[in-house]
Amino acid sequence: ERSLFFRVISGFMAQFGIPGKPSEAAKWRDNTVRDDPVKKSNTRGFISFATSGVDSRTTQMFINFADNSNLDAMGFSPFAKVVGNGMKVVDKIYAGYGEGFPGGNGPDQGRIQMEGNKYLKRDFPMMSYITSASILKSEGSAELRY
Repeated sequence: ERSLFFRVISGFMAQFGIPGKPSEAAKWRDNTVRDDPVKKSNTRGFISFATSGVDSRTTQMFINFADNSNLDAMGFSPFAKVVGNGMKVVDKIYAGYGEGFPGGNGPDQGRIQMEGNKYLKRDFPMMSYITSASILKSEGSAELRY
């Protein structure tokens, strides 16, 4: 199912990656991925996994809108980059909901996990989503193109 950008903060980042089907989200809730060393910087267009601490990555990722190199020291390791005209598309991602619940007007990640895209589409109808993505290999690195 479509992956919606459920946390979008203008000038910072756009977060996505919680599966739209609760049964798929449940598979990843406690199935974490170990951290990678930070080799690139969290600058505009780079994609990193979201994390809640050491070795806690799951399916959630974010695209940097700006220079967020302060995240490097926190262990956020970029693994891909939006290429071509992709950032023109990323810059159009709807940011009107902002930070998620409880600190902002955006969705509650716990409810996304439990209710999936039905919750997001019903309560946050303006939310942008990914319809397709492809991985391009270029000089030993992968790039994600939208």
